[in-house]
Amino acid sequence: MEKELTQDPINIVKIVLFGPESTGKTTLSKQLARHYNTVWTPEFAREYLQKKWNNERKTCEKEDLLPIAIGQMNLENKLGRKADKLLICDTDLLETKVYSEEFYGGTVDLKLSEAVDRNKYDLYLLTYIDTPWEEDDLRDRPEQRLEMFTAFENTLKKYKKNYILLKGDKETRLKNATEAIDKIIAAKDNLHSFSDSLQEINFLNNRDFNNTYDN
Repeated sequence: MEKELTQDPINIVKIVLFGPESTGKTTLSKQLARHYNTVWTPEFAREYLQKKWNNERKTCEKEDLLPIAIGQMNLENKLGRKADKLLICDTDLLETKVYSEEFYGGTVDLKLSEAVDRNKYDLYLLTYIDTPWEEDDLRDRPEQRLEMFTAFENTLKKYKKNYILLKGDKETRLKNATEAIDKIIAAKDNLHSFSDSLQEINFLNNRDFNNTYDN
């Protein structure tokens, strides 16, 4: 179980979109992935809970949180190997922990709490609630957006996470996010690049082929 909730060791910059529902996290994740020509990890909970709603007409329950956390970490580890220096995470286990505390009487599975303490990210992008509420099968509590935002920000402060607050339109958010991310990337050395790895593999394969042909 511990391994299922633990980050694989890989030298990339990891950025987390963090905040309440319907605050533009997925939109910005896609924008950032395009901007940096890298990959982003979608929110596993949406696929998981949409299937649950479609099949059972039930929303998230407390016992769903650990499977969701495991699914999210599996996605992050899988896509991290395909990242070019930077991985954009639409969510992380700390966000799952916030929902556990806010929706289920303050209780959090010990395995989830331990994973939150272990896993590390370079920057959290906290998205403000100045975006229109977009209703779907899974989203609820639109009247509690400010309350949830406060819970998210207080959690970042409690855990002493490196974060910036993003407000405004899509262009403003993207500009402020990339300025902060560029500084982090510039300070890092020997970051893993999936495209560089492919080029190296292709070079070695071609070299081996030419050596064989020449012989």
